[in-house]
Amino acid sequence: MNILMVSSEAVPFSKSGGLADVLGSLSPALAKRGEDVRIFMPMYSFIDRKGFRKDISFSVPMLGGNEEVSTLHRKLNGVEYIGLEHPYFTQRAGIYGDTSFTPYPDNAERFMLFAKAAVIWSKESGWTPDVIHCHDWTAGFVPFYSKRNGLKAKTVFTIHNLAYQGDFSRFDAVLGGDRLSPELFSGKEDGKRLNMLKGGLELADKITTVSPTYAEEIQTEKYGCGLDSLLRERKEDLYGILNGMDTTEWNPRADKLFPEHYSSRDLSGKHELKKRVQEEYGLEVNPDRPLFAMISRIADQKGYAELLGGNHPVLEELLYQNTFQLLIIGTGDKHYEDKLLQLAKQHDNLAVKIAFSGITAHEAEGAADFFLMPSRYEPCGLNQMYSLHYGTLPVAHRTGGLADTIIDITEHPDTGTGFLMENLSSEAIIDAVNRAVRYYTDEKDEMAKAIKRAMTTDLSWDKSAGEYIELYNNLVK
Repeated sequence: MNILMVSSEAVPFSKSGGLADVLGSLSPALAKRGEDVRIFMPMYSFIDRKGFRKDISFSVPMLGGNEEVSTLHRKLNGVEYIGLEHPYFTQRAGIYGDTSFTPYPDNAERFMLFAKAAVIWSKESGWTPDVIHCHDWTAGFVPFYSKRNGLKAKTVFTIHNLAYQGDFSRFDAVLGGDRLSPELFSGKEDGKRLNMLKGGLELADKITTVSPTYAEEIQTEKYGCGLDSLLRERKEDLYGILNGMDTTEWNPRADKLFPEHYSSRDLSGKHELKKRVQEEYGLEVNPDRPLFAMISRIADQKGYAELLGGNHPVLEELLYQNTFQLLIIGTGDKHYEDKLLQLAKQHDNLAVKIAFSGITAHEAEGAADFFLMPSRYEPCGLNQMYSLHYGTLPVAHRTGGLADTIIDITEHPDTGTGFLMENLSSEAIIDAVNRAVRYYTDEKDEMAKAIKRAMTTDLSWDKSAGEYIELYNNLVK
């Protein structure tokens, strides 16, 4: 089967978040099963052109005339990457903006051109897709343009995060030079907006999202981001397929970013790594003190409002208990960053690094005993998967993919792999952290069993790739 993935980012060439990881892992997993998979992506200025070859050139009709584009191609891990070259991408410093806080003002036009180019390439390249799999709002117009251009390919649209919808002024609709159908807009009358993600949800043949629980959550008003009624209308076409993880990059037995390797049978390397990380971050070197890690954007969605804000600043209360250590790594909201740095000066059991790198992430995942993840919502989440694989038990909110991948130890002591909080609140965070600390301190043998269960949980793409292939086959048969 010929499968065309359309995405604004894909590992190893471009990345701003988990979307890129999915493209870089799912696609090779499908290729290993014999599918012909190609990824259509923009060629940003920062992508190394080494190994890419010229593909084809063609015109994309836009408002005011044709835009001339070309494509490059390169095969990697069994997948053909097709890179779109146009100044909208090749002459920009970033993916969506020069920084994550400053989106480009012409993103509507940029990704209209991108969606159109993906469809025209499908007609002009000599390779005909059976399925076009569109990822998130930047590919939201692909089903519309596919139908408009008479492509026979079936379309699948995957929601990676419903909160990001590609919402623009309705006047931007003219930029593509086409008369757009009503499905591509949200709101009514003066409040009408161009909505790229909604277009994908309305017009794709099937919709998927990245975990079974999130597929249920987004049909509710609380998590539906204004599109819950549409998703309920299309619930027969909506599937929750859990993301997997890249077990090549994330492998504690052979991690390239730290030398203290270990396995579920021999954790001595994990203990040595913990000692080194404690030393590096100025924490007391003490094997009897549980080390928690938190690696994320420093933002409300990741639980920082509950940890640092309101009338009950839960993090400070937990730190005063002085029963554990906490290492926080990430960047984000400046107000929260400053508060964390202030707390780190006041508490010697807190270390904060306002930065992010692959090395720090891998080391913290491997060194920690627990991974704190009080996300307000989490469509799938990858950090809890990395944590499980590295024997670092997650302490998380029971939502989205966290609910689908973590088994609560308090509820299921013989099969549990972490600690879940039913509702996200200050009290729930305190309770979950304290349960984890007591487990580490008082249940050494049970802790060792839970680590082994976590590390032997199958989190690869194999099962999920099979579910996608079944979905594709049902579409094209």
